[in-house]
Amino acid sequence: MTPADVPAPAEPGIVITVPWLATQLVPSPEVAYGQERARFGMRWQVTPLLYSWGIHRGLSPWRFFVAEPLVRQSGSIELFVTPEYFFYGSSIADGWGVRTGLRSYFPLVSHGEYLSFSAGTSSFLFAGKWGAAYEAGVYALFGILGLQLTVTPSAPPIATIATFRIRFF
Repeated sequence: MTPADVPAPAEPGIVITVPWLATQLVPSPEVAYGQERARFGMRWQVTPLLYSWGIHRGLSPWRFFVAEPLVRQSGSIELFVTPEYFFYGSSIADGWGVRTGLRSYFPLVSHGEYLSFSAGTSSFLFAGKWGAAYEAGVYALFGILGLQLTVTPSAPPIATIATFRIRFF
C-alpha cells in the first residue's frame, strides 16, 4: 500500500447532545483549605476552546466546547471556565466562585490514554476577592478520573484546593 492509497483521516462528527449536556452537570468533588479550615466544594468545567498538538496532522487541532478524550490527553492547551461552589459564609450565595484560565495536558503513558499530566494557571473571583492560582494534575482512564491540586499564593479565603476530577466528554 502506498501513501497515496491510504485514506485521509475523517473529522469526527462532534455534536452536543442532551445526554452529553446532562453528564456535564455532574460536579467534581473538592476539598479546599484556607483560613485554618477545610471546606467541601464542587467544581464544574467548561472548555470553550482547545488546541491539540497530539492528534493526527490530517485532523483539525481545534475543538470548541466538546473535546474527545484522546484529543485532550494526547497533548493540548485549553481555555477553561470553572464555576465552583464551596460551603462557605452565612448564605448559599457566599459560596459561589468562578475561575478562568489556561491549562496544558501532556501524555505520559500510551498517548495519555492511561496516564497524563496537566499544568495551568487561572484567575478567579471568590468571596468578593480576585486572585491568581496555579495548578497541576494527573489523569487516568482517558482523562475520566484525575486529581488536581490548585494553589493560590495570595491566600484569600481558599488557599489550596484538592479536586478529584470526574470528567465525562
